Amino acid sequence: MSSSASQHHAIAPAVVIRGPQAWAEARPAIAGLCRRPLVLGRSAATAELRAGLVADLQTWGLQPHPAVLRFDCCEDDLQPIAADAKAVGCDGVIAIGGGKVLDAGKLLAHRLGLPCITVPTSAATCAGWTALSNLYTPEGAFQGDVALARCPDLLVFDHQLVRQAPARTLASGIADAMAKWYEASVSSGSSSDGLVQQAVQQARVLRDQMLLEGQQAIDEPDGEAWIRVAEASGLTAGLIGGIGGARCRTVAAHAVHNGLTQLQATHGVLHGEKVGFGILVQLRLEEGLGGNKLAAQAQRQLLPFFRSLGLPVSLADLGLEGASLLELQQVCTFACRPDSDLHHLPFPVDPADLLAALVSTTATSPVARAHH
Repeated sequence: MSSSASQHHAIAPAVVIRGPQAWAEARPAIAGLCRRPLVLGRSAATAELRAGLVADLQTWGLQPHPAVLRFDCCEDDLQPIAADAKAVGCDGVIAIGGGKVLDAGKLLAHRLGLPCITVPTSAATCAGWTALSNLYTPEGAFQGDVALARCPDLLVFDHQLVRQAPARTLASGIADAMAKWYEASVSSGSSSDGLVQQAVQQARVLRDQMLLEGQQAIDEPDGEAWIRVAEASGLTAGLIGGIGGARCRTVAAHAVHNGLTQLQATHGVLHGEKVGFGILVQLRLEEGLGGNKLAAQAQRQLLPFFRSLGLPVSLADLGLEGASLLELQQVCTFACRPDSDLHHLPFPVDPADLLAALVSTTATSPVARAHH
């Protein structure tokens, strides 16, 4: 980094409360930020849980105003909810849910100029931490991301709330967190910026922790490994992006995710599951177009690990076994848009290159071989 260029980092939430009783212990902090919060949620699976938290807020003397998203983080929801929040005089936003709910809550708070509180109900992403929101169409197709002025004012990572999520969400979070290493190590290049170098090394440590303890965390949800892995997925992954800033960007793994969301058939596949498959595709590109021999070794290491966690390693696993060539080309064209993160790779990639990598990744997976 040249001495004349300033960089702005939104590194972390102002306060993080984590532990088995984090929600109850967050009471004074929440009351200090707002009196009439908009309480945002979506999933029917967490409706009962959210109702309990809303009741807690009422018991604490607050006046929560619940709102339910119909879609992913989408303008069709955001605009009417923002108007409603203004009309009833909400003075804060509490987002309770998975990544897309947290993204919607952060973006609403940003636009309304209100304090933001994130309460993750799974460890599937680090969205509760970051100063970034992803926007989707009503159909669930990725549109683009929005940089926010700051990270949330308060992140409540309650182990009991996160533990009730299906094991699949933690596996998804593990894949999403591991992408930090595979993407940041490429996008940072040979950066001389100390913070970038440290963020990349932290991403490597994070990946190693997932490889060492990810399976145990899934197998023993009441154990210590679960806490370390869940917090690594939900918290540390966000910290790495905050410290590393623009030079620790997403690359092909997330670009592949963004492309896959354009197909309806993948909408039941979780964010991190698509990103995990995207890591394998990125490694394929690095091996084939970049001549990186270590990429093939990394892929051989990841395939059995992803399989053991039940993560998708083929197009069939993603629900795309019957996808037409036209549909796969649509994925690749979107992932290779001019402003795509894929172009942070140190070599050019066009849609035909990406299609070849998609197909060859599937061909090398154990599942695909088992079918033949």
